[in-house]
Amino acid sequence: MDLIKLLQREMNQEALTTRKMLSRVPPEKFDWQPHPKSMTLGRLASHVAELPGWVAMVVDTDELDFANNPYEPKDVKNTGELLDYFEDSLKNGKDALNRVNIEQFSEPWTLRNGEQVYSTEPKYDVIRMAHSQVIHHRAQLGVYLRLLNIPIPGSYGPSADDVTF
Repeated sequence: MDLIKLLQREMNQEALTTRKMLSRVPPEKFDWQPHPKSMTLGRLASHVAELPGWVAMVVDTDELDFANNPYEPKDVKNTGELLDYFEDSLKNGKDALNRVNIEQFSEPWTLRNGEQVYSTEPKYDVIRMAHSQVIHHRAQLGVYLRLLNIPIPGSYGPSADDVTF
């Protein structure tokens, strides 16, 4: 199996769990946060929803410069909008993987804020990081939901609330 197909397969598998998790985020709790330094539930859920789209950004650009592209989180109003945002991001990420050329994976991609360079990594590494970010922030989202006493869906097996695979 080639590398692109592996990334596509991983994206599809993670989307199943991410979709289940996002569907449980209640809009009446979007402003809730477990700690003053933590993101709000709505902000975290929106971030999880946007992450598959990062694959397209990496495929289509050579850098993200916050000085020229200030980050504006998407303001979703309800769970339906959150899921729609996720599906759009997922489609963009999948489309990018469908058109990427394997040679692009070794090209550098830079994250910066003006002259301050945070990192320069091969595009493949940044795409893998985007996949990992979905998993990382989705786990945070699970903790938020647990603290709000909202049942957690299973991910790589059953959860205490969902014993099905």
